Amino acid sequence: MQLSSLLDRFNEPETLKMAKLGRELAAQGHNVINLSLGEPDFDTPQHIKDAAIKAINDNWSHYSPVAGYMDLREAVCTKLLRDNNLEYKPEHIVTSTGAKQSLANAILALVDEGDEVVIPTPYWVTYSELVKIARGKVVEIRTSAESGFKATPAQVEAAITGKTKVFMFSSPCNPSGAVYSKAELEGLAEVFRKHPNITILADEIYEYINFVGKHESIAQFADLKDRVVVINGLSKGFAMTGWRLGYTASNTTLAKAMEKLQGQFTSGTCSITQKAAVVALTGDLRPSKEMADEFTRRKIRTLELINDIPGFKCFAPEGAFYAFPDVSAYYGKSDGKETIQNSGDLSMYILNNAHVSCVMGDAFGEPNCVRFSFAASMDNIELAWKRIKEALAKLK
Repeated sequence: MQLSSLLDRFNEPETLKMAKLGRELAAQGHNVINLSLGEPDFDTPQHIKDAAIKAINDNWSHYSPVAGYMDLREAVCTKLLRDNNLEYKPEHIVTSTGAKQSLANAILALVDEGDEVVIPTPYWVTYSELVKIARGKVVEIRTSAESGFKATPAQVEAAITGKTKVFMFSSPCNPSGAVYSKAELEGLAEVFRKHPNITILADEIYEYINFVGKHESIAQFADLKDRVVVINGLSKGFAMTGWRLGYTASNTTLAKAMEKLQGQFTSGTCSITQKAAVVALTGDLRPSKEMADEFTRRKIRTLELINDIPGFKCFAPEGAFYAFPDVSAYYGKSDGKETIQNSGDLSMYILNNAHVSCVMGDAFGEPNCVRFSFAASMDNIELAWKRIKEALAKLK
């Protein structure tokens, strides 16, 4: 059987790969602590689950409109106005089977073969691979911990060519935890005003997990709003990873294009999830705030534990729930059996010797770093970093 060449254009997500390897090790009887997946360890709030149960009992069990039920799209508009002071109408909204599908819809609707997509590093693993699926070209802007892992206006300007079609970024950022301020977004907006053919994809899935203040969206600049695609969802802020609900807010031309694409892939997302999502988006946000408060506590403790490890240099995340330390001090070191050459080697060493799963930085466009989630219980965080420190001490 000869498979499609499409499969050769992109890689399996390292986040899922490491989680799979961790499960395989656990199946052998080892106690593996998972710090690789970006999944809150909280249960979905009860009022959202109650809404889903009611939807089942009310027989919301049939095909839904491709872009989502009207009340859900209205709820998204309500949320965007309440939280972000952004005015949208239901025709601007497309709901999907997770924010990952929302990203795929946007990229496939915008990018043709040879188009360039500018992405600051580090970036979520799927960004670059979606561009490759669309036969576009990824243009990386290399950032650093010294710059707060944020692209500067000068860097963005230098990366733009006549072939640039899209600029894509996240704030708060997965994996670095960087959060763009309003002033920093205004600086980027000044660049985009000079290049009216560029569409900006703003991934805001970690919006509620912000350690430095109010979330700011680049869509707030009125003259750019029609060129921005806001991408968000319910997985992170509402602990609804398995429910699979993402959404986009964009101009109507692009919304119709994404709806057309989705109509051939999945049609409308789960009807029960949609009804629960209405309640999540318009109801009590206290559980989301409590989760964010707990992530703040875990972040503080995680940084303390990381800073106690010789050689690790870690940027203090401003949002999301990841630590992304520079681990390059361990490159070239050996325990006598294996030598660490890169972040992939170190990630596998930690998995096999400390029984803690993490994700190599190369997957995010940053080869000197490794991503560790702190979306785990405090007990598991404490134990994981104790094991990691002991394992790393054997490398000389």
